[in-house]
Amino acid sequence: MTEQLFLQYSAISDVGRVRKENQDSGYAGPWLLTVCDGVGGAVRGDLASSTAVQALRKLDARPSDDLLGQVAGAIHRADDRIAELIDEDPALNGTSTTATVLLFDGTSVAVGHLGDSRAYLLRDGTLRQLTRDHTFVQSLVDEGRITEEQSRTHPHRNLILKAVDGIRHEEPDLFEFPAQVGDRLFVCSDGACGVLDDARLQDILSTGTPDYAAVELVRASLEAGSTDNVTCVVADLIPSAPEPSLEPLLVGSAAELPRKSTAEPGPGFRGHRAGDTGEIEPIPADVSAGLPSDVRAIRSDPLDPETARYAPRPPARYTWLKRVLATTVVVGLVWIALAFAWSWSQQQYYVGVSNNKVTIFRGLNAQIPLVDISHPYEVSDVDIANLSEINAETLIGGIEATSLADAHDTVENYAALQEIPVAETDGGSSG
Repeated sequence: MTEQLFLQYSAISDVGRVRKENQDSGYAGPWLLTVCDGVGGAVRGDLASSTAVQALRKLDARPSDDLLGQVAGAIHRADDRIAELIDEDPALNGTSTTATVLLFDGTSVAVGHLGDSRAYLLRDGTLRQLTRDHTFVQSLVDEGRITEEQSRTHPHRNLILKAVDGIRHEEPDLFEFPAQVGDRLFVCSDGACGVLDDARLQDILSTGTPDYAAVELVRASLEAGSTDNVTCVVADLIPSAPEPSLEPLLVGSAAELPRKSTAEPGPGFRGHRAGDTGEIEPIPADVSAGLPSDVRAIRSDPLDPETARYAPRPPARYTWLKRVLATTVVVGLVWIALAFAWSWSQQQYYVGVSNNKVTIFRGLNAQIPLVDISHPYEVSDVDIANLSEINAETLIGGIEATSLADAHDTVENYAALQEIPVAETDGGSSG
């Protein structure tokens, strides 16, 4: 019988050194670990990620069978909830969030994933990335056009191809794997995995408790220059229930707590319960002048990379007009093609029969319902009654001509083949 395992977990979310608001949301509980990173900028990203986590956290109960079905259903419900918010307030059009979900039933872990948040598994000292980013840059890596290292500084590294947006209803990646005692699970937003390589992540995750690892991962991400919000969820699979019993942790924008604490830091670390490290204050505007140019650009440029992440896109305005114009262009192209075809056909000739006379036709020797694509051009005085049966049948079927002159030659040839009957006359013998 498979051994029953338990989760010992920690979660922390930090607004970071540059951003003014935390658009990440995270949750850790006895059966569920999840991170959602809001896309779209400003409050919309906060709302999307927190809405998704509030829907997903309902999974945090002892799962029954069909783990993957439960994960997929929860992600779809989160998507539906965001769709409802957009219906209620069209100004929210364009908001969306990533979603990385791990559901545990004591023996197996089911994973659901959309976007560029990530899930990792540390097993027997080796770190393995479980999810694949749904980003433009990841497609370049998959095609071998850039390396994983280059992807961390690529100018389009924030362009997301799939997310939970309430509009496109994307299908998540879904898979399941068996759990083992000693496994460590790690779920994070791109504020962490976007700046820390696998070697650094493995080094930090290989030491300490989940609390310690989560704190160090956030600290290391900020020290490595992360300009994004940073959310980390760490959990160990242990053979007995943790003591004292852990309460579920809700962090980031979903926690609906103040972004920063005004209290002085205490002797212990308080961030993982409050949803923020509370240790590194946002950089004041008068200090930002001393930052590197790329960091200053993120603070001052209205086209923030976070805002530019394009999984969400509001429906285009004047869609009906664009459709009318597109239809007009298509109709115009078809008309031009038909006009060209008709002009060409009227430069073709063939020899046939009209009213039992050998006739030169202008156009194509073909039949199209309701359309006349040929007509008699010149009617000769050659009567098919004066031709052999074989020649008459050939003419009735039509004889192609390369030109009008070629058609005249054909008519002359058949004129020479006529067999004109001799008129009968009365005659007598003289005697």
